[in-house]
Amino acid sequence: MAATPSTMVSLGTDAPRFDLENPRTGGKDSFDSARGEKGTLVMFICNHCPYVVLIREKLLEIAAEAIAQGIGVIAVNSNSEQSHPQDGPAQMKALAEEENWPFPFVFDRDQSVAHAYQAACTPDFFLFDQDAKLFYRGQFDNARPKSDEPVTGKDLQEAIDALLNGQPAPQDQYPSLGCNIKWIPGNEPAYFG
Repeated sequence: MAATPSTMVSLGTDAPRFDLENPRTGGKDSFDSARGEKGTLVMFICNHCPYVVLIREKLLEIAAEAIAQGIGVIAVNSNSEQSHPQDGPAQMKALAEEENWPFPFVFDRDQSVAHAYQAACTPDFFLFDQDAKLFYRGQFDNARPKSDEPVTGKDLQEAIDALLNGQPAPQDQYPSLGCNIKWIPGNEPAYFG
């Protein structure tokens, strides 16, 4: 497991659009179908990553609150199912159903969406404003596996609160850190490494 930081795309970047399969529903979900009136949170996560597992309970809580306040939320899994079958569509569906996720969990089979977002790790968070301009990208909080930091979601929550309250984007935005996205051989992006 390589600890990999976010690429920290420029704030104000337009949200790349996508339309991906949702294993839980058997249909498709897109940025636009998930888009919220007050903003949209796109997060790159997966089933097995210990960084994601550590924060998942708090993440589901924060996401549910954000949705209730007008922020759309969608989770994208870009990991190769060939190298990591535990992150495949059937396992995605089982996890989202078991934990009753309040947002779509979609599968980026060809990893084109990870490329478009310059996503690097799981978890990787991208919060867009109501005009689909990037407002926050970075860490959930300071908690990491095998650290003593409590899981609070502080960094992401502060960004959501600022967006909802019409305040400027947080000045201090720290890269997320997690497992690298499991790229299909030959599909590793130029921005990565």
